[in-house]
Amino acid sequence: MLYHAYEMQRSMMAGASAMANFGAGLLQNPANPFAYLGGGAIVGSALEVFAHAAAPRGKPAFGFAHTSIDGRDVPIHEEIVLRKPFGQLKRFRREGVEGGPRLLIVAPMSGHFATLLRGTVERMLPFADVYITDWRDAKLVPMSAGRFDLDDYVDYLVEFLTAMGRDGDPRSHMLAVCQPSVPAYATAAVMSADAHPHRPLTLTMMGGPVDTREAPTAVNTLATKRPHSWFEQNVIVTVPGTYPGSGRQVYPGFLQLAGFMSMNLGNHMISHWGMFKHLVQGDGEGADATKGFYDEYRSVCDMTAEFYLQTIDVVFQTHALPKGEYIHRGKRVDPAAITDIGLLAIEGERDDISGLGQTKAALTLATALPDDKKQYLMAEGVGHYGIFNGSKWRDRIAPVLEQWMTQNS
Repeated sequence: MLYHAYEMQRSMMAGASAMANFGAGLLQNPANPFAYLGGGAIVGSALEVFAHAAAPRGKPAFGFAHTSIDGRDVPIHEEIVLRKPFGQLKRFRREGVEGGPRLLIVAPMSGHFATLLRGTVERMLPFADVYITDWRDAKLVPMSAGRFDLDDYVDYLVEFLTAMGRDGDPRSHMLAVCQPSVPAYATAAVMSADAHPHRPLTLTMMGGPVDTREAPTAVNTLATKRPHSWFEQNVIVTVPGTYPGSGRQVYPGFLQLAGFMSMNLGNHMISHWGMFKHLVQGDGEGADATKGFYDEYRSVCDMTAEFYLQTIDVVFQTHALPKGEYIHRGKRVDPAAITDIGLLAIEGERDDISGLGQTKAALTLATALPDDKKQYLMAEGVGHYGIFNGSKWRDRIAPVLEQWMTQNS
């Protein structure tokens, strides 16, 4: 019933958004004499803010047309290297550029699309041959495709890294942003234990919940103060019949978004107030910056119930990985198997999603890895999203990642 109620509300808001957008356009049209009356600009701006907030959203596009390498404009072409039911391996091919380090960016499967990492990809394009895990919205995957859980996540990463390998150069680099730090770390351990030829050269983990017992945040507390059965009964819903994945049990993206919005509701209200003031002042560029962020932030997708519930259990409640109890396909994942993969842990000083020390724990767990294969960066004054997006990521964090990849290539 929850999903059906949401769909009804979404349809109503879509109509209201369209009407508000029409009204805003009318009041802001220079040809309309009423636009010059007192209050016209204010009302039109208010309607535009509401229209943007209420508009329905689908999967955004990355939209890269080119990048700049050594002062030369290089066209970018997106291509699908490998398709799987719950995700695909996407490559941003740089036309006319051969070689360079291959980098798999592992996007979070946490309610947002891979385009949340648009800024991450854009910054790395001049340096690396970039691939990304482009996860599918679970409500669009038919029931005939089967299940998808943490075990499948690890298997997908193994397949993706294998697909990226080339003759004479089988190993690539891997960057996990936030949630996938745990399955990416497990992938590195599993492939190392198997002496897999395509195991990554480096694994960089950014703001990941490797050991959530360290500096627990509000997100961690929410996952631990309620029993596992509570999540099964209260946040898992069935996809309605209007979608290809009808009948699938999912954790819906709109619940994830509501949770994140409520955590920092004051900041979001201030952002929209700022957008309103920019519009009243005629500063379209300032308003567009806020619009661009929320276009991405509000574009959400569903996760399979089995993946979400297993993540709650393994990562947040039982702390299976740091306690040496993480099991993949019936075998214990042993971090000590990692002996030749360079590990870089990056944390933000002001991260309110993954607290300080949670990602750094990955370095301690790899007991057989030499110290010169481990590095830690604590980015001062940086919050969770600033680790992988914005000027601090571009100017302070990405250069460390590039140096680490070069050092371990």
